[in-house]
Amino acid sequence: MAERNSYDHQLRTIGQSLEAQRISMFELKRQGERFVVTGEPEKERSLLATLRNWQKQRRSDGLTASLNFSASDMDELDQQGRARRSQSNRLPDFYSLPNTLRTVGSYLDLKGSKLLELHKRQLSITILSQNQAGHPEFEDRTIASFYNLFVRLHAKRGKVGV
Repeated sequence: MAERNSYDHQLRTIGQSLEAQRISMFELKRQGERFVVTGEPEKERSLLATLRNWQKQRRSDGLTASLNFSASDMDELDQQGRARRSQSNRLPDFYSLPNTLRTVGSYLDLKGSKLLELHKRQLSITILSQNQAGHPEFEDRTIASFYNLFVRLHAKRGKVGV
């Protein structure tokens, strides 16, 4: 059960949900045992998509909603994600949102840090966390700076069969 509470698992699951909703830039905040994500889906360029977005905005009266992810939500999303994932030995796409967030989660797990906030932009990630001594840590890093960790973790998972 420890894996279920690890950040690599939780953030990958949230990444799968956000990717399905075409949300690639967002703010994620930890609130107790929940994660709250605020972000907008990428805009589609077609006329039909423009009409759909216009109708959606009219129905919501312009309110910006946030997404909440509880432990039970993540368990359900994880089951859906497992059904779609392939078991091939090829290196997955690091730049897919689930893999990027999984790597950031592993980074936090390895440091033993507690995630407070994560801000994902197109090319960078800002992490506000609390270290093991209880002190806040702020990091602003490029997404690419996590690539070597991603490769090492993938190789390790391949040996373990996870």
